[in-house]
Amino acid sequence: MEKLLDLYCQLLKVAIVACLAVMVVLVFGNVVLRYAFNSGIAVSEELSRWLLVWLTFLGAIVALRQHAHLGVDTLVRALPRAGKRICFVASYGLMLYADALLLEGSWKQTLITWNDSAPASGLPVGLFYLSGIVFGVSAAVILLYDLWRVLTGQTTEEELVAVKESEEHGP
Repeated sequence: MEKLLDLYCQLLKVAIVACLAVMVVLVFGNVVLRYAFNSGIAVSEELSRWLLVWLTFLGAIVALRQHAHLGVDTLVRALPRAGKRICFVASYGLMLYADALLLEGSWKQTLITWNDSAPASGLPVGLFYLSGIVFGVSAAVILLYDLWRVLTGQTTEEELVAVKESEEHGP
């Protein structure tokens, strides 16, 4: 499962790079067209905005897998192993709850807006909200896998502190 999640995150990183590259081309091309030729690409702003949302959600999946989100670990680091384990399980339970809410809301919005067309591109508006579903399902798998590893005793004490130090401060 570990290798599968790592491969998935590598694929997401490729998708993130593709989103960013397309955004740069669309926005830069639109700027050049507006200033040099007094015209533009009507769909550019809409697609760039959608790609930014997708890029953000895909990046959040990768960050979740790498434990790269912000967190305060001062109290948790001071606790014994059992305390760290309790905090880990509690925090992951809360994250799973929040993820379930996000997934439910994204699912409902996707269904509601799937038959609506975006004004500039004509694409289904549900594609915009589909990013939340992709995040919600991916995050649930990652969170449940990490939680399972903790509950079955497959983690080190350092892994129970689910916050990584900043690269600036060293290990």
